[in-house]
Amino acid sequence: MNEPTDRLTLEDVRDTRTAAPLIDSRRHDAVIFDMDGVVTDSASIHAAAWTELFNDFLAHRPAVPGEDHSPFTPDDYLRWVDGKPRTRGTVDFLAARGISLPPGDPSDAPDADTVYALSSRKDRLFLARIARDGVPVFDSTVALIHRLQAAGLGTAIFSASRNCAEVLRAAGVGDLFKVRVDGVVAEELGLAGKPDPDMLLEAARRLGANPDRTVVVEDAEAGVRAGHDGGFGLVIGVNRGGHAERLRESGADVAVEDLAEVQLHSEQ
Repeated sequence: MNEPTDRLTLEDVRDTRTAAPLIDSRRHDAVIFDMDGVVTDSASIHAAAWTELFNDFLAHRPAVPGEDHSPFTPDDYLRWVDGKPRTRGTVDFLAARGISLPPGDPSDAPDADTVYALSSRKDRLFLARIARDGVPVFDSTVALIHRLQAAGLGTAIFSASRNCAEVLRAAGVGDLFKVRVDGVVAEELGLAGKPDPDMLLEAARRLGANPDRTVVVEDAEAGVRAGHDGGFGLVIGVNRGGHAERLRESGADVAVEDLAEVQLHSEQ
């Protein structure tokens, strides 16, 4: 997709009275929220599941020249797997460590050394954790969503996860969004995952909103890149992992520590 030629200035996206990010109904019709790490505090659960998976895999893999078997780190999570479809995250992390596995297929045994088998093991670890512990939400995000809906702006949620609906139910917000574009939808429609903007564009289409009048709220570098490359009107990065500068470098117009900082202007 062509690079937008009229990106917003800092003054366009901030309330000049408060220096806070501004969603403005005069120029924005809809807001699309990433799920993990923005609406639900499930990014930390994903990170824990990836950490358990990769550390076990690396610890038991025989030494091979050129491969790095040091433990999986929080920075590895942010750089290589955060916000991506499971198989892509698996491939990208392993490549960063000099490791190549055959792709395999969904029927692989759980203990097989294939991309599909590792990705499926991660999914089982994640689901076991949410079944045991539940999923917390970010109250400030839910409050903002209710304010946007009361002001007449469209809202949608998107996630690379095929478990999106289950996670939302576990978090007690299953009915918060009428529009959801997740891993199931992506597979059905053949949509590419982040950092490609396909899923965001589909969410905007289902909201009946033009991308240039739609806000994207993301905590992952791949997600803000998708929002930027998709020509969205405003991309807000949520700095959950101490990587605000990398969010801005990836395409966020503005980065915040919490969505309580966001201001809303509505003509209703």
